[in-house]
Amino acid sequence: MSAGSGVGRALRGVRTKTLLRIFAAVVIIALIAGFFVFDFGRFLSLDHLRAERRQFVAAVASHPLQSALIYVAIYIVMAALSLPGAGVASLAGGAIFGLAAGTVLVSFSSAIGATCAFLIARYLFRDAVQRRFGTRLERINRGIERDGAVYLLSLRLVPIFPFFIVNLVMGLTPIRTRTFYIASQVGMLAGTVVYVNAGTQLAHIRTAADILSPSLLASLALLGVFPLFARWMLGIYQRRRVYKPYAKPKRFDRNLVVIGAGSAGLIAAYIAATVKAKVTLIEKDRMGGDCLNTGCVPSKALIRSARLLYDAGRAGRFGLADMHPEFEFADVMRRVERTIAAVAPHDSAERYTALSVECIHGEARLISPYEVVVDGRTLTTRSIVLATGAHPIVPPLDGIDAIDYLTSDTVWNLRELPQRLLVLGGGPIGCELAQCFARFGSQVTLIEMCVQLMPNEDPDIAELVQQQFRRENIDVRLEHKAKAIRVADGVRQLVCEAGGHETAFEFDRLLIAVGRRANFAGFGLEELGITPDGRGAIDVNSRLQTRFPNIYACGDAISPYQFTHIASHEAWYASVNALFGGLRKFAADYSVIPWATFTDPEIARVGLNETEAEQRGIAFEVTRYDLAELDRAITDEAAHGVVKVLTAPGKDKILGVTIAGERAGDLIAEFVLAMRNGLGLRKIMATIHVYPTFAEASKAAAGRWRAAHAPERLLQFAERYHAWRRG
Repeated sequence: MSAGSGVGRALRGVRTKTLLRIFAAVVIIALIAGFFVFDFGRFLSLDHLRAERRQFVAAVASHPLQSALIYVAIYIVMAALSLPGAGVASLAGGAIFGLAAGTVLVSFSSAIGATCAFLIARYLFRDAVQRRFGTRLERINRGIERDGAVYLLSLRLVPIFPFFIVNLVMGLTPIRTRTFYIASQVGMLAGTVVYVNAGTQLAHIRTAADILSPSLLASLALLGVFPLFARWMLGIYQRRRVYKPYAKPKRFDRNLVVIGAGSAGLIAAYIAATVKAKVTLIEKDRMGGDCLNTGCVPSKALIRSARLLYDAGRAGRFGLADMHPEFEFADVMRRVERTIAAVAPHDSAERYTALSVECIHGEARLISPYEVVVDGRTLTTRSIVLATGAHPIVPPLDGIDAIDYLTSDTVWNLRELPQRLLVLGGGPIGCELAQCFARFGSQVTLIEMCVQLMPNEDPDIAELVQQQFRRENIDVRLEHKAKAIRVADGVRQLVCEAGGHETAFEFDRLLIAVGRRANFAGFGLEELGITPDGRGAIDVNSRLQTRFPNIYACGDAISPYQFTHIASHEAWYASVNALFGGLRKFAADYSVIPWATFTDPEIARVGLNETEAEQRGIAFEVTRYDLAELDRAITDEAAHGVVKVLTAPGKDKILGVTIAGERAGDLIAEFVLAMRNGLGLRKIMATIHVYPTFAEASKAAAGRWRAAHAPERLLQFAERYHAWRRG
């Protein structure tokens, strides 16, 4: 079966769905138009209801079931098509069927009709609305998914907005149909009883004001507040239940205890000390955590040394003789150690002690929501921030325990360059280290089970990295799934499955880089009922609270974005909520998240890429600027890579940016600032950039977008104007 035939079927399916939607819309519009053209509204007036009431009552007496079914059908159609007259129809239910039967009929008819209108709006418009405004609606969608029933119940009990608008708008959200129906059935019951009861007194009703008196509206308003009040009471009940087994101290030794002195923990403690809170920071290993000791700092130091060696080997491109510097790998690793030592004072216990943070070296364990034990010492605290970090994932391969494998934590202990290095994992860590060791002279094989390197990036961006890897003789094996480790006669092999066949790769050292998992065990969390989520991370809400509102978590322990800058970002929310949550709480904002992979070429991202936008059904345009056209890139022999900007169709609103090339991690900052502050490409284009710099790539990309959206009619007018000026 060809790929073309599959694409053709997909396109035909899309066209069929579109035609069905158009047909349904035409039918609905025709029915609504017919209602007004033939003036069916005249049958939905109080005067007509009073005039024909006796005949209706007689029909019900002689044919009760048939009359009820006809009434229900008419009511459902009216509600489904959002036709006017629902109030009179509800009065008719009481006037014709009485209070009890009328309430039942109107209640179910209105809920079913509202659900039909909801489904019509969902079928016709939801995909288009979410595709066009999906990024703007993310927070609303999350709120509806979490508390949609409460919001809808409030709207039903307080008729601030007409019900037909509520039906249509809710159809555009992710609320479940079942939830919508139940909340509508319950929420509209109070109003239904009011209207049906009024219908039984039809002779005394002249206008709607006779039904909706100020006192009645006030009563309905109080009913509308009830769901919010009930939610507040439920929160109090849940908090009391979760804290019930634990005695709350009458006095606390400190305001905040932070567990873990990595990036997140250091920022949380720093913020607490800055606002004069009494804070204790506990770390069982080294201050600075993974970023300083085994992550960002050592890896970037190693990358710099490897890049210098690589550039020396291509000095001929700069008009110099190619150089082949001699080096000892142990000296390179000692330079990495010196770099860590130079940065370490920024994260040291001495510095934080000087900032009034109590630093304790030891293993922390929670024994209650208010108590932390460290090496036999019990600390009482009003709030706790868990910044426990993460550790490398080691897959359960057969024979893995028979070898001394490397991870991103232990690779820094190497002092001898491996002749044959096998890297398992083609994500950011695996790619960065694979390229480093290849540049130092290792024969590197990289194994990745997905169809491309860096699976979270667009295929064309990943291909740029893979092309560079080929030029550097890195053996990249995609769609290979590791199965087992074999060791025979001193020869080590990784057995992989690919295309239904097994392939074995020999190696001297194996570096495992398949991801990292949150540190969860050993802190007493299980005993407190704090459970991990589906990723094995600490489960928190949008305010970074665990099941105990005074226990927060941040950084790699919770985040799918395991980056130092995101850990710092989350630490602000966790610490501020922990210290000032009684006054105001903040939901963590993940709307503009940048990151970079420091391969050569560098890859930097913020917002959506093409793959994610297509998966989420978000409409977009792509503007590409090739760095081969950038003057500074040409002068620096770095004229390769691309700036790729996604914008809303026809607009300069930035949905996402991917940059591949020299200094991509620096270039992305301008786009992050623009997205964070709602600035479009026009603003970037209007900003003066220094020449010649790599930063000009941002302006050039914005100019490329502007050229593609030039006002043709205005330009035609300008052409005629200048021709007229020439005489």
